[in-house]
Amino acid sequence: MRLLCVFMALCLGVVHSQFPRECTTQKALNNNYCCPYWKDGSRCGSLSGRGDCRDWVVPIAIVPLRKHHGYIRQYDDDRLDWPNHYYNHTCECFGNYSGFNCGDCRYGFFGEKCERQKTNVRKEIRELSLVERKRFFSYLALAKATKSKDFVVLSTGDRHHRDTYRFVDATIYDIFAWIHYYSMKPIMKNGIFDNRKTYAHQGPAFPGWHRLGLLFIERQIQLLTGDEDFALPYYDWRGDTNCSICTDGYLGESDTQGILDEYSNFASWKAICSGYNYIDAYCPAAGDYCQMENLRRKPGADPTITGLPSFQDVEDTLKWEDFDTPPYNSRSQRSFRNCLEGFLRPSDGTTFERGMHNLIHVYLGGTMSQVAISANDPAFMLHHAYVDKLFQVWMQRHNATMAMYPDNDQPGQGPAECATPYFPCYTNREFLSPDSAAGYKYSEYRGL
Repeated sequence: MRLLCVFMALCLGVVHSQFPRECTTQKALNNNYCCPYWKDGSRCGSLSGRGDCRDWVVPIAIVPLRKHHGYIRQYDDDRLDWPNHYYNHTCECFGNYSGFNCGDCRYGFFGEKCERQKTNVRKEIRELSLVERKRFFSYLALAKATKSKDFVVLSTGDRHHRDTYRFVDATIYDIFAWIHYYSMKPIMKNGIFDNRKTYAHQGPAFPGWHRLGLLFIERQIQLLTGDEDFALPYYDWRGDTNCSICTDGYLGESDTQGILDEYSNFASWKAICSGYNYIDAYCPAAGDYCQMENLRRKPGADPTITGLPSFQDVEDTLKWEDFDTPPYNSRSQRSFRNCLEGFLRPSDGTTFERGMHNLIHVYLGGTMSQVAISANDPAFMLHHAYVDKLFQVWMQRHNATMAMYPDNDQPGQGPAECATPYFPCYTNREFLSPDSAAGYKYSEYRGL
């Protein structure tokens, strides 16, 4: 039985995070058990037929793959085979039920019995009316200010020593930002950190992992506000000569130092884990809001960037038929995923250069250019919602199916591995499916 010393820093509040709070007691961690009770008094709502506590976490299909590549022997990262390091019993939810205790609904379903299905439309942010835009910003402000009653985040000053691990509170929006930060930490192999390997980038999991992240924050805002019609907007950056939404009416203007204008909607926002981007730590100040740095943004400050991706760059990216290609990393050629992520020139699919997704992060500068903590900037959501739209357009044009997700040896990115660090398990290949299956679709804007 694995022992883990846990210290809880509890705060009064009402919201959500990555580790279910009920699963971070010392008893739950010592027993590797995460099957919380639902309101009917049974674990995973089993008495109501919502789910059951199962003693499987890693699907059997990938165990031979792991053994073949020596993962068990070589890797000692706590996130590998998520969440097997922490729990070997989790909830399996049935039908349209979902959530860490099967108390929620699958994305796109609502109601006490999750019987109501609906599809919301994600619009380009400039398509929103003034009222819709103000509502969006007020929802973000509420998510940024509200603490979670259901979830906590993991913090440690030293990833080599388990007795430094503790769980701390965070707001809904900070949880979303922290999940990206956690997935981006270098993978530990034989006690050495490999900066080339993360769970959310440089591999076939990239578009699906970020799709899941957007669904998570979108759903949390729906639950927080009671607004089932809420849908995230996106930012179509094709052909922009500058950041046309970096104004106080949208994301906020900023000065040459990257400081947001005092009239910006996000002038007072602080970035969780800013200043603590050390490879051997999980944000030791995650629970200390006073130690976080203010959000920064410096669009166009990098002199090496002469423009944003063009309309043609997008069309060239969408033409590549293979979802991903060997070696399934940043060196993959003629790969839609690698072009979209921004490691290839879209026109030829073979020249390695910065573009598409990566280019936007660098262009916006400030917090967005520090990729691990970039989700702290709401620009991240708008940018990745557009990346997700391109992912959806590609799937439609190429009749994509889950079978197109490749077997690969990238840690945490196998087709049947659980996306790190979400509850319940969502396998990486699940997201090669239509957006409508998850309860949303995209508006058509400027011909796409």
